Amino acid sequence: MEDITIQENSLKGKNVVITGASSGVGRAAAEAFAKEGCNIIAVARGQKGINEIVAFCRELNVLSIGVIADMSIAEDVEKVAEKALEIGGKIDIWVNNAGVMASGKFEEIPLEIHQQVLKTNLFGYMYGAYNAVKIFKKQNEGILINNISIGGYMPAPYSAVYSASKHGIRGMMECLQGEISNRRNIHICNMYPQLQNSTGNLHSAKYSGFDMKIPFIASDPRETAAGMVELAKHPKKDLFPDFRAAALTNIYRLFPKTVINTASAAVRFKMKHNDAKEDNPGNVLTNSKEPLRVYGKIPSKTSNSLGIAFLAGLGVSAALMLMTRKL
Repeated sequence: MEDITIQENSLKGKNVVITGASSGVGRAAAEAFAKEGCNIIAVARGQKGINEIVAFCRELNVLSIGVIADMSIAEDVEKVAEKALEIGGKIDIWVNNAGVMASGKFEEIPLEIHQQVLKTNLFGYMYGAYNAVKIFKKQNEGILINNISIGGYMPAPYSAVYSASKHGIRGMMECLQGEISNRRNIHICNMYPQLQNSTGNLHSAKYSGFDMKIPFIASDPRETAAGMVELAKHPKKDLFPDFRAAALTNIYRLFPKTVINTASAAVRFKMKHNDAKEDNPGNVLTNSKEPLRVYGKIPSKTSNSLGIAFLAGLGVSAALMLMTRKL
């Protein structure tokens, strides 16, 4: 019985498409699935990052190909699906992960940047799902994993269009979950990680003096990638990959106005006192540049413990505030 269970949960030989695979969570996901013995179709806009992740996979004796594609362009995403089907004629798992972010005062961020954030995030996930679901229905099986972030539940301060894209993705995918609910072997899984200690922060667009560093409460992108692997083995509709993501979301649900107003005030203060107010479009319009790696900064056990302690403190404070409000 144990051997049968191991075989059923094995991902060895599965064909996995991962978008945004050149750095950050996407790179961590590609490495994690490769270590499971999966065939990797790594997708990104830049050649260098793709070459590196394909080389990593092949060192593990895993079949891997790189596809240069912009997920905001429908024809590029169709090309990804076509290339993936050339490996064994099927796609087992599609990971929607590619995303961009622009932060700053809404009216000071160029409209072109706002538009591209929507195209990459919302339209990119739509194009990915559109191709994946069609293929899954023909196969009568498949798993779509969407890396949405807690931004699908709560707004990110001074990142209005990014927040809109994440809320839109969540709404779209929850509807699709209903559409495929009569198909036992097709799954749409939504992940809601919090801020990551990844290169995403380093690559994002920044305006109006916005220059937030990676905080100590940021989560480990490899843990988020491990959550994706877990969803591939045991699909479920929704997953908060760690305590911090769930805690932050629950605190926002309890005190939505307090949370967004306080967070916005803190960001506003930092922007006001940032003397080097240089606008930076980041990787919104072009492919990500160096560093192309998983982590934004080298993780430490101390920062991890501080993050958990900080959120525990927030949780206690929230509980006390709720009790006070009821009295």
